[in-house]
Amino acid sequence: MEKVVEFINSIVWSNALVVLIIAVGLFYSFKTKFLQIRHLKEMVRVMLERNTSKTGVSSYQALLMSIAGRVGIGNIAGVATAIALGGPGAVFWMWFMAFIGMATSFVESTLGQIYKEKNGDEFRGGPAYYLSKGLGKKWYGSLFAITIAFAYGVLLTGVQSNGITASFSTAFNIKPIFMTIFICALVSVVIFGGVKRFAKFSEIVVPFMALAYILIALLIIVMNIDQLPSIIALIFSSAFGVEETFGGIIGTAIAWGVKRGIYSNEAGQGTAPHAASSADVTHPAKQGLVQALGVFIDTIIVCSATAFMILITGKYNVENPAGGFLVNNIGNTEIGVSYTQLAVDSVFNGFGSMFVAIAVFFFAITTLLFIAYVAETNFVYIFGDKQIYKNILRVTVILSTFYGGIVSANLIWAIADIGVGLITWINVIGIFLLRKPVLNTLKDYEQQKALGVDPIFNPIKLGIKNATFWEERHAEIEKRTSK
Repeated sequence: MEKVVEFINSIVWSNALVVLIIAVGLFYSFKTKFLQIRHLKEMVRVMLERNTSKTGVSSYQALLMSIAGRVGIGNIAGVATAIALGGPGAVFWMWFMAFIGMATSFVESTLGQIYKEKNGDEFRGGPAYYLSKGLGKKWYGSLFAITIAFAYGVLLTGVQSNGITASFSTAFNIKPIFMTIFICALVSVVIFGGVKRFAKFSEIVVPFMALAYILIALLIIVMNIDQLPSIIALIFSSAFGVEETFGGIIGTAIAWGVKRGIYSNEAGQGTAPHAASSADVTHPAKQGLVQALGVFIDTIIVCSATAFMILITGKYNVENPAGGFLVNNIGNTEIGVSYTQLAVDSVFNGFGSMFVAIAVFFFAITTLLFIAYVAETNFVYIFGDKQIYKNILRVTVILSTFYGGIVSANLIWAIADIGVGLITWINVIGIFLLRKPVLNTLKDYEQQKALGVDPIFNPIKLGIKNATFWEERHAEIEKRTSK
């Protein structure tokens, strides 16, 4: 089974996908004149806007929903895996992916808003909608919907539950089966409550746990501040093959930095647009900017916190692709959450394993819930908004969560990588083809801001077709103002 999964992974995650992701990220960074720098202040301002409408959720809630999806096991175990297999240099390539990924995330999230649809008192959208309506190719949108419904409903849930059960087994000696049953019960309560319950849950849990995790990381860094300059130098020298120990694995560092970077911040996967589409805003570019900020928070802040904790305490190994270790600081410790647990425990003896286990629990649970939401959105796209189909999907998510909690970590990560790779291929090609509507939308937003008004979106003026929700909203505004 593992050999079959590894073979499929080698095809899906070939160098072609790595080059494609980087090329599209760089393309949009230049075409938007590096909005990730120019509009950083505007991202924060828009994020804090409050939504008084009873339809949809606020920009802030939508951001937290997407961060709930981004900040998960990838920020803890994923960073450790990147270091173990790509060396410290992989951290630089994660940063690089986050920087260009902010532009990619803006594009896909703005597209999600442009082509979203209203469903009762909720909005639904995402790549299936913009690939179908924007490109005028129903089959392409359906291909994405089917792929991500399977990838998220079946393949990716297991990574989160597996990380929780592994960390709790180490910290509290709780058998995986018992923790898995508890996880499934908690997930069931929330996902059967709908998107608003998930938004409220994320609004409470995500900021609290992220701040606590970053605080512990800062304490560890401050207590070892004398080592920080050398660690930063090691990251940069290893990233470009200058460091002798890691000179032979520069290609591996780039590959794992890109792979774990996109797994963590999700820029290009097409997952964040689902949360972005749920927000009620006056202009699509607003939510695009907010979601770009989410990439910054996920990788530049949370992933860096993990990386610095691991590297500054020396609690890591680096494997040699040819066999053995390039660096062996912690024996045959299993790659993943245990690296971070050892790092925190080395400074706060007896506390590290427990704290990281609790952090993993909250990060992974919120990610699991986001995965379920994304899978359900695409299930609705395929089969319609029928309760029986949604319930079938929810039960499938719970079963795959259960399976992931009790199997090998290596196998479940490899399976998840296949799912991420497949949806990324489909989405990144699509958002490149849809460059005209999204770039026109950004230009329109900037022009209205320059006039000192709160931007309002009119797709007809911009020549954007099939943005039916916005066409209807603009017609309502025209009707009210003409009275």
